[in-house]
Amino acid sequence: MSKLFEFETEFVDNLRCIPMQVRYKLDTCGIKLRLSEWNQMNLAERTALVELPCLTAIEIQSYQEYLQKLILELTGKPPAQLPIESLPPWMDAKTIPPSLQEKAQEMGVTITLQQWFALTLLQRFALIKLSRSGHENKNFAAAMAEFNLF
Repeated sequence: MSKLFEFETEFVDNLRCIPMQVRYKLDTCGIKLRLSEWNQMNLAERTALVELPCLTAIEIQSYQEYLQKLILELTGKPPAQLPIESLPPWMDAKTIPPSLQEKAQEMGVTITLQQWFALTLLQRFALIKLSRSGHENKNFAAAMAEFNLF
């Protein structure tokens, strides 16, 4: 699942920002990674966080342990923990989150259940993250276009 989106191209060439792929893995393993911590990592460490698998229980635990150790080495402090949802909304291909539908409707678009179901797990995750209130939503329209939703 090592996928970087086109809407991320302005900042993923040097991985100066945390890509959606890594954000997904952070939510999966329950670690909050601050941009300041990310910026202390070298390119090889950032690339490893993009490429390391984080799907199975064993991979998730390994990813979590690797990241905890890395953050502790870089900052001298353990990373903040995130609650891990048992069924996060991006895993539910049968229910479109209302906040996402509202954000899409602001653009004059209605996402159908068929479209939602056809998206990959990572695409659904990205749309949910980009549609949250309080989040800088400048990439939402680009993601919608990239995923052929309008």
